[in-house]
Amino acid sequence: MHIVVVGLSHRTAPVEVREKLSIPDHSISESLKSLKSFADILEVSILSTCNRLEIYSLVKDKNIGISSVKEFISEFSKINIEELDPHLFDLRQEEAVLHLMKVSAGLDSLVLGEGQILSQVKKMMRLGQENQSTGPILNRLLSQSISVGKKVRSETNLGTGAVSISSAAVELAQLKIGQDIGLNSLVTLESERVLIVGAGRMSRLLITHLKSKGCHKLLLINRNIERAKNLAADFTDIEIECKQFSDLYENINKFSLVFTSTASEKPFIDLERVKKINLKNNIKFFDIGVPRNVTSDVSQHELVDSFDVDDLQEVVSRNQEFREKIAKEAESLVKEERIIFLEWWASLEAVPVINKLRSDLEIIRKEELQKALSRMGPDFSARERKVVDALTKGIINKILHTPVTKLRSPQSRDERRASLKIVEKLFSLADDEDI
Repeated sequence: MHIVVVGLSHRTAPVEVREKLSIPDHSISESLKSLKSFADILEVSILSTCNRLEIYSLVKDKNIGISSVKEFISEFSKINIEELDPHLFDLRQEEAVLHLMKVSAGLDSLVLGEGQILSQVKKMMRLGQENQSTGPILNRLLSQSISVGKKVRSETNLGTGAVSISSAAVELAQLKIGQDIGLNSLVTLESERVLIVGAGRMSRLLITHLKSKGCHKLLLINRNIERAKNLAADFTDIEIECKQFSDLYENINKFSLVFTSTASEKPFIDLERVKKINLKNNIKFFDIGVPRNVTSDVSQHELVDSFDVDDLQEVVSRNQEFREKIAKEAESLVKEERIIFLEWWASLEAVPVINKLRSDLEIIRKEELQKALSRMGPDFSARERKVVDALTKGIINKILHTPVTKLRSPQSRDERRASLKIVEKLFSLADDEDI
């Protein structure tokens, strides 16, 4: 068996490709079912975020397994494999394990150390378990990766002051406004008229960061207005007006900054709609949705500037050098955890032999116990029989403890296999032709 990951991210594909491969929550169950239908895929889990789609699998044959996952991605996105391949990466075994742990720790994020990815890895594990697509191997890997993510954030300064996608979008807005007036620095948003479309986690973070940068009033639009009102209620020190999505187009021209972050699978703002709005003042769109909420052609309008998640790199590069120094410390922790997982993985090779040894000894124990009890006659009470039964079980466990511990302990593959062969031969656990 092999652990493999196939996917793409902000490092390998632009947003116009990533948005075609984004798997929405309502499609995860069916996608996992489709992946499990491939004969070579034993376990599988999907990580789909605005910056990456990664499919982790336990497969029988790594080459066939990787081809199967690529086939699924091609069918889902309706993009030919030849067109997709330049954007896809695949990693196997040790590299796949290390990659997931780095992702969970925030070391592979657009913004080093960002915290949202950890909750997304938790969600990946939960969905895999709910859909019964993961088993003991991936569950162990996912669980340990989540622990690594927590450990990195608690034992290093990587997460201290880490900016999220939302805060990077706010900082980009400050930077672009400053550049409009000839400054290459961040400016306050106190005088800006702000509109947010969407009322999810990203929008919550947007409000938090907008408030810290001087914004004291904004409009929040969402398809479910009650959800928007519930979000607004959590911010008592900023004035938030809530409206329904149907009010969006008649309100856009009142704002200078528009942030969009929704789960819509299709854009709802394009050049044609913008032309109908009759804009009178310059407007900047900051689209952090994937798939995108705003089409790239809106920038053709003379009064419109549009930015998406790929444009955040301009902000990220401003503080990347400091974060990369801290990341080196975090990487050493991740590599230690990878070794721990791989040692556990290697020890699984001993499990069939250990189970066969236990099974054979249990048969012998029961046979000998039954002979002894039959000789004791009817005067031997039920309580005494239980005591003797427990005694014999204890003896077997004591005898097995040291060899089982030795077989599972960290060692080279050749050493473990040599030990397994000796145990198989001594206890006649293998067929003659295998000895």
